[in-house]
Amino acid sequence: MKEMKILILGAGKMGSFFCDLLSFEHEVAVYDVDPQRLRFLYNTQRFSTLDEIRDFKADLVINAVSLKYTLDVFRQVMPLLPEYCILSDISSVKTGFKEFYEQSGFHYVSTHPMFGPTFANLGQLASENAIIINEGDFMGRCFFKELYSKLGLHICEYTFEEHDRTVAYSLSIPFISTFAFAAVMKHQDAPGTTFKRHMRIAQGVLGEDDTLLREILFNPYTKDQVSQIRTEMQELIDIIDTKDEERMQRYLTKIRKNIQ
Repeated sequence: MKEMKILILGAGKMGSFFCDLLSFEHEVAVYDVDPQRLRFLYNTQRFSTLDEIRDFKADLVINAVSLKYTLDVFRQVMPLLPEYCILSDISSVKTGFKEFYEQSGFHYVSTHPMFGPTFANLGQLASENAIIINEGDFMGRCFFKELYSKLGLHICEYTFEEHDRTVAYSLSIPFISTFAFAAVMKHQDAPGTTFKRHMRIAQGVLGEDDTLLREILFNPYTKDQVSQIRTEMQELIDIIDTKDEERMQRYLTKIRKNIQ
């Protein structure tokens, strides 16, 4: 991987993670409108004005701001970038991104590290996954494929639409299940093993940034997954109400097959 000039937009948890990851092999700069968030970044240039972005002449931009602001921040900085610069994002929802990129006039690559900096062990990512969108710039995809491979991540390649459908399934279902658990949870003086495991999961999920949680839940494909959960819960309520042992056995058999 040849040395590049990489501009990271946003000095939050993922922006700082990518800064640490890339700053020893590349010339890295991080831009954030809040200078306080730049204080503890190491081995990198720290930008808080747009003029500094123009002078840097980045080869690659990694947009790590929250989804709500991703495209607006791109629009802010694009006039300041050289025409050869590759735009990239790590957003958890890609709705509208393909259209934006194709109209931007820049080469682009879009990826999604499928782990949160709060819940995942960033020092041991071999069991984690990353998605690379198989549309866009070939060299940009190669860059992230090499980067994620070095971390030991399992890499999948999807279209923009396939990505959003996958995220709606793989993240929204556990998130919603965790919300339901937390919503009805009461303090236990003598919690069982299963309860404690669920509690650790709930603490991890709810320890994520609120913006990330909203991004996942507002994915346009999430509603169908939530509706499916509601249907299953209604069936389970009916079984419990009628105390139908045969129906309960069929239900248990069905859900066990799902996790085999």
